Amino acid sequence: MSAAGQYYESARESDAVRETLVLQHLPQVRTIARRIHNRLPQHISLDDLISAGIVGLLEAIDHFDYSMNIQLNTFAERRIHGAILDSLRQMDSASRDVRRKAKTVEAAIHRAKQRLCREPEEEEIAKDLSISISEYHDWLTDIQAIELAPLEFVSRGGEESTLLRVIPDDEERSPEQLLERSELERVLAKAIERMPKIERTVLNLYYYEELTLAEISRVIGLHLSRAAQLRIQGVLRLRSHLQRVWPDRRKQ
Repeated sequence: MSAAGQYYESARESDAVRETLVLQHLPQVRTIARRIHNRLPQHISLDDLISAGIVGLLEAIDHFDYSMNIQLNTFAERRIHGAILDSLRQMDSASRDVRRKAKTVEAAIHRAKQRLCREPEEEEIAKDLSISISEYHDWLTDIQAIELAPLEFVSRGGEESTLLRVIPDDEERSPEQLLERSELERVLAKAIERMPKIERTVLNLYYYEELTLAEISRVIGLHLSRAAQLRIQGVLRLRSHLQRVWPDRRKQ
């Protein structure tokens, strides 16, 4: 056999050994990924963690020194764990960027509303952001990638919460809390009433009628992606309003 032939034969044998080792240690990857996944929010995919863990396993196999007096699974555990954590850091970095984008849109909605003395159209929001309407739609699509807490506001303690959490439990329905809930509902109702009709319709169908976005897209006669953009824009519009109106009311 020629030198080239011997090289490729050796490479094939090496790949076969590598594949065998990956299959042998795949349960270890799954165990570590599940252990980490159990401490994470539900929207984080277990499959994504396993994929990252396999990358760490491959790195461990490639760098493992068989002369060391340790088992491969012991050596691989740190690499697998580290690779999964690295992937989570990348996810979080992307998520922070998208959250910043969401906050930027909220601020643009507020500025345009102040300037126009009415709820701005999306073209006017895009103009305030100094981007094209097409790019603005891309922003809305990106923002869907994060799990927006619905209609967040700032609590007395300065912490963000959701509207659902402001509703007290049955045994905690003090007059003050009931009044607070009633006032909040009034503020929301007025804000929703002033929204563009199409966004108001999408929010009503999604949050009250509990239709899926696919069903909503058929009802309003628009593409699924457009229905999703309108839902996000409606939520950001309400968030922008509540961030500025509700905290002030609570301080009174």
